[in-house]
Amino acid sequence: MSDEKAFLSSYRAKDYPRPSVAVDLVILTIIDAQLRVLLVKRREHPFKGQWALPGGFVRVGESAIEQGEDLDDAARRELQEETGLDPERVFLEQLYTFGKAGRDPRMRVVTVAYYALVRPDLAPFVKAGGDVSDVEWFDVSVLDKLELAFDHHDIVEMALTRIRGKLEYTNIAFDLVPATFTIPELRHVYGIVLGKPMDPGNFRRSFNRWLEEGRLEQAPGKRITTSKPAAVYRFKR
Repeated sequence: MSDEKAFLSSYRAKDYPRPSVAVDLVILTIIDAQLRVLLVKRREHPFKGQWALPGGFVRVGESAIEQGEDLDDAARRELQEETGLDPERVFLEQLYTFGKAGRDPRMRVVTVAYYALVRPDLAPFVKAGGDVSDVEWFDVSVLDKLELAFDHHDIVEMALTRIRGKLEYTNIAFDLVPATFTIPELRHVYGIVLGKPMDPGNFRRSFNRWLEEGRLEQAPGKRITTSKPAAVYRFKR
């Protein structure tokens, strides 16, 4: 044990190549029947004035004892600093690591991407903070017309592929709908995320299966619709 302590006390991390590590956040919600992603306008170079994903560098310590913050902590901090959103009220999950050489013109930077799902009722509370000058929710269908900073187009595309794939076998849609919802309301959300209309009959069969599996349950009360009051449901955590 004494040999280990002696080794660590004399270890010089700066003698070895060290890329910088960042976190980037793909934050998604549904507004006006559109799947939208939150972009921030960069205040500083590189890519000054361009739209980008929220994110930043992971804080790193200078010794073996003080090594800095964990990745998840960095993602939660950046979420709060740059958007004002409370990390405790947002679904946040690690997506993928992007480390291609040259992705950042300043130096070698590896970024660990996360995706976040924000309920529509929380979207209006987003505000610019940190080192960004503006924030805006963009319809994902128009992103190919925007020139995003770094490799953020690739990161967004991977996030969309991930959540669309997880819709069928997880409760990931829970964080894109109100606390309670009708069957047509949930079907509409699935169609928006997948980018195609859902057949009502097929969706109802899937819905009934989720009820049997215990993923959903009927909630108290009814939703007033144009025809008649409709039953409301909720996801089970």
